[in-house]
Amino acid sequence: MSAQHGVHAVENFWARVWQSPQDPHAIDELVVDDFVIVTGGEAIRGRDAFKEWVLKFQSTVEDLEFIPVETFQNEDGSRVASLWEMTGRNRGFMGTEPDGQPIHLTGTAVWNVRADGMLESNRVERNAWELHRRLTA
Repeated sequence: MSAQHGVHAVENFWARVWQSPQDPHAIDELVVDDFVIVTGGEAIRGRDAFKEWVLKFQSTVEDLEFIPVETFQNEDGSRVASLWEMTGRNRGFMGTEPDGQPIHLTGTAVWNVRADGMLESNRVERNAWELHRRLTA
């Protein structure tokens, strides 16, 4: 296990699932079967449900570009925090009219990572409310 195994696991997830070319099916190799993501205060439980959520999310942003800003971990690598940005064009994000408006999201993800590098859970917060207000103004 490397000293930065947690950071490596999260950066690998970003690169494979969210950065171009996005491959949501890589989730099968990167997260545990009972993975949990908490987003917007709601828990999505299970690898398959998480993959479905990612596919739906990605379908609402055209020309999606995901940029990890900073990623760091605790001493043993079991907890990782990552700041990120995402840009693209609106294709129905959060139920809005797919009008091609620019999208710019910023967010923070806090992960639990097993010693073998498998991702166990993620709690993500992002500026979705502010973006939704702008898209519907």
